[in-house]
Amino acid sequence: MEEENYGINKEFAHPRAIELIPEDFFWDCVDELTPFGSDEGDLALSEFRDWKKENPNEPIYDCIKWVIEDLTEKPISEYNEQIINRELIKSQVDDEDFDDEYYLFTVDISVIATGFGQLVDEGKIDESIKPIIQRAITRQKIQIEIEDVYFSKEYIANLIVLERVLKEA
Repeated sequence: MEEENYGINKEFAHPRAIELIPEDFFWDCVDELTPFGSDEGDLALSEFRDWKKENPNEPIYDCIKWVIEDLTEKPISEYNEQIINRELIKSQVDDEDFDDEYYLFTVDISVIATGFGQLVDEGKIDESIKPIIQRAITRQKIQIEIEDVYFSKEYIANLIVLERVLKEA
């Protein structure tokens, strides 16, 4: 019987993913500052794998579209360059009635984990989703710079690694 591949596990990863991301943080399943260490990132990876099993011949763009539209209840066309406007992000973070934990972190980490899930499982990230993943990474960098919390530097360093890998994948 084939062993079930659940969560992020370097042992089951595509060799190209291991080559592109030797950094230990990426493979950590409990560190909230990593793509798969939060509950949201772990769930996104699991849902990507389920989606891929059910839609083996569909483009990954359809999965990212489904993730964004399901979480935001808006069309993917609204997940555009405007979402990385620093003033907009600052106003969202400062607005007590805006759930930035959900609408910024959960949405972005789900996008990041879905895209990097493809890399982990298939050894590539489709060109069609790279701009979308870059938007998520950029918005996370801006959000964490604005919030300036104790883990900001470490999280930004991790996001910079993801940007590097996104370009190489």
